[in-house]
Amino acid sequence: MVTVDEFLEEWHNDSPTVLVHTSGSTGKPKPMLVEKRRMEASARITCGFLGLKPGDTALLCMPLDYIAGKMMVVRALTCGLRLISVEPSGHPLSRCSLGSISPISPIDFAAMVPMQVYNSLQVPEERERLMAVKHLIIGGGAIDDELARVLIGFPNQVWSTYGMTETLSHIALRRLSGPETSEWYTPLEGVTLTQNDDGCLVIDAPAVHDGLLITNDIAEFSSDGRFRILGRKDNVICSGGIKIQIEEAERLLRSHLPYPFVITHRRDDKFGEAVVMLTEGDVHEAKIACQHVLPRYWQPRDYIHTTHIPLTATGKPARKEAEQIAARGMII
Repeated sequence: MVTVDEFLEEWHNDSPTVLVHTSGSTGKPKPMLVEKRRMEASARITCGFLGLKPGDTALLCMPLDYIAGKMMVVRALTCGLRLISVEPSGHPLSRCSLGSISPISPIDFAAMVPMQVYNSLQVPEERERLMAVKHLIIGGGAIDDELARVLIGFPNQVWSTYGMTETLSHIALRRLSGPETSEWYTPLEGVTLTQNDDGCLVIDAPAVHDGLLITNDIAEFSSDGRFRILGRKDNVICSGGIKIQIEEAERLLRSHLPYPFVITHRRDDKFGEAVVMLTEGDVHEAKIACQHVLPRYWQPRDYIHTTHIPLTATGKPARKEAEQIAARGMII
């Protein structure tokens, strides 16, 4: 794991680029070089959008191997924020993680993955500290309905981010707290969005990326230029001629299943692809939920119990690993 000192040494060397790794949500993480000047541009855009000013505190609680962690340091360096660094963990606001940091010392800005937010909400002391964060951005995974219901009542600004390693963290935000809560993302300054013939989002963000970036994310636009993501093009299961968006099936099920699960698929001689559910919970309960919630042709043909749903280092479902588990079987 990269340390702050190691990243600072890389940042201040003579190279115009920094090494980062993709998250690995759709395959093996890949290394890529990104330009420091573009990272600085991204930092200024984010800090400007949120109204952060020099001297504000920023919490670094994610690994520096990935762009999300690196960008927190770059925002601090570029915009004069005071960086508070803690060991990446599922409980970044615990007394153990924060160490000697005063419990009443305010945190102006923090970036977390949904799992860190969820864990912090389970402990009263951590929940209180989370609610006191003035600007909280959440990325790296889906915000489920239960978590969204809790966050809407937060007194400060909470945002869900949209972006990827290639865009140097996020290029759009949507509000999760207060009366401005929305399911639609607002593009940041200088970002232009369109769609290709497949309905996938095309990003033009010259400050952070050279040329058009064609994503695999199937998008829908509102009349005022905002957008929402329906799912990934490569996360579509074609079963017997029916196209099933994995993320949409998972979204429909989240409020009905209290334990981790993931929708995946395997090859099938009759249907081409068969829907499979991996679950850490009771498979019979999962089957009943699927029959109750999902359209008939979306329902899994196989249910597989696993002790751990495969996740990437950034907390996203590891889709390729899930497919491998489905291919191996152990069907119930």
